[in-house]
Amino acid sequence: MAIQKILIVDDSPTERYFLSDILIKNGYSVSTAENGEEALLKVKADKPQLILMDIVMPGQNGFQVTRAITRSAETQDVPVIICTSKGQETDRIWGLRQGARDYIVKPVDPAELLAKIAALG
Repeated sequence: MAIQKILIVDDSPTERYFLSDILIKNGYSVSTAENGEEALLKVKADKPQLILMDIVMPGQNGFQVTRAITRSAETQDVPVIICTSKGQETDRIWGLRQGARDYIVKPVDPAELLAKIAALG
């Protein structure tokens, strides 16, 4: 089934706007969360088909939230793509070990993002 509903989790209003703009222009339905706690509530309330997760956020970081989502029976089938400025290979490996399906380093290339979403759908 093609992905339609995407949740963007990022503490930066600029990043949320940038990612939302790309996705909405390409026909996706988008919701946003400013932090991990809000993301966990939104995932349970209105299950998205994909989550774009930042790592560096106040409160729970993206690694912790990704682990919570991918290890919960309720939400483990929702794929997570980490979108972060952390470009180290060790961060990428750790993110994938937390259950993320993919890892994109900011600044996000719109074509790369859309290709990765299409590959999951």
